[in-house]
Amino acid sequence: MISALDLFRIGLGPSSSHTVGPMRIAGRFLQVLEDTGRFEAVERVLVELQGSLAFTGEGHGTPDACLMGLIGFQPETADPDEAHAAALEVRERQRIALLGRREIAFDPATDLVLDFDHVPDLHPNGMALTAFDADGTEIARHEYFSTGGGFFSSRQQLEQPAPDDRVSHGPPVAYPFGSGAQLLEVCAASGLDIASVMLANEAARRPEEETLAGLDAIADAMNQCIDAGLEREGLLPGALKVRRRARAIHQNLISRPQDNQAETLMDWLNLYAMAVNEENASGGRVVTAPTNGAAGIIPSLLRQYCSEGRKAVPSKARRYLLTAAGIGLLYKQRASISGAEMGCQGEVGVACSMAAAGLAAVWGGTPEQVCAAAEIGMEHNLGLTCDPVGGLVQIPCIERNAIASVKAVNAAKLALHAGETPRVSLDQVIETMRQTGLDMSSKYKETSQGGLAINVVAC
Repeated sequence: MISALDLFRIGLGPSSSHTVGPMRIAGRFLQVLEDTGRFEAVERVLVELQGSLAFTGEGHGTPDACLMGLIGFQPETADPDEAHAAALEVRERQRIALLGRREIAFDPATDLVLDFDHVPDLHPNGMALTAFDADGTEIARHEYFSTGGGFFSSRQQLEQPAPDDRVSHGPPVAYPFGSGAQLLEVCAASGLDIASVMLANEAARRPEEETLAGLDAIADAMNQCIDAGLEREGLLPGALKVRRRARAIHQNLISRPQDNQAETLMDWLNLYAMAVNEENASGGRVVTAPTNGAAGIIPSLLRQYCSEGRKAVPSKARRYLLTAAGIGLLYKQRASISGAEMGCQGEVGVACSMAAAGLAAVWGGTPEQVCAAAEIGMEHNLGLTCDPVGGLVQIPCIERNAIASVKAVNAAKLALHAGETPRVSLDQVIETMRQTGLDMSSKYKETSQGGLAINVVAC
């Protein structure tokens, strides 16, 4: 069972699979060398980015993320400005301090390779790291795969046969479930809602007060990201010269008389999502929810429906995040949340589904209605492609988060108004998403080789 605090991680933009994952992989590689007594012999490190990490790596900030990871920065704690400055210094000096203490020569032109020719066999986001000693002898070579949402696996882990029981991983939990149907059965048998089931399961990892504190920290980070996005102006990094819009929209909204018209509600939802994704596109601090490319959707609804002013209301925010996480882990376990595997349906689609479920719960929906909201949120994102223009997480990503935020609210409304059992179940739509992702051409799955990415001039 995946923890809610694993699905929601604080990290750096612009991509959980292309920035957060590679940063963690680079750090893990060096940590393994240190744990096995080989770290002090390292005189050269070669990093090879494969598949989608090569095709959109530059636009997604993957090379610099690798440098940050080798230096010892952690996505959860790194200061964005400090981390980016450290990566720039490596490029200028062509030297790097591994884990912040062992300095060796490092030329990104030759030691950090975008391997466009190698197609990874186990996952589209492949990454190989090799360490050499002073004589040029290979000390170690490990292959990893960034599997979405900041998660990663080694080749050995992905080559292991999948267990027959999908819920057998990790510490024993109070209420195991591996499907939407099982989740509803657990709720019916226990009398608990989805958020309470998730909270009880989190107790297998940590005391309840620590879980609640972690959820509060996630909610605070989401609101802080919105606030940062509302304050900043100027152009986003990259050749597209995309101008930040959130601050101007915010100034316009607060200058108008407050009303409850549907159009104004959409304005605020759009604004909050765009503020987050502009921060993400600039490499700022965001919460993977469940990915960076879809990081604006869940915070947008959190701000509008679970916060007072700039501060989350704990009772609402916790219910919202726990419920959303319960749905998100089903996508992670039964399909994928990687844009390189599923297209954007696996990122924005999943985030829309999670947000819809969380909001339905906050509005008092039953577990059945919550799952129906999640199903509606995904059903109308099926087939969504991932075709970032210029390999940057900007067009269409920023506006796509805004659109999905509004869609999530509508999905929750439709589920609560429904008077009968849905004809399409959550499990059926998750499986449909998985099959659609497998059938989708690779050029529409985070490679910038199709769709808008080739029909829009990037510079």
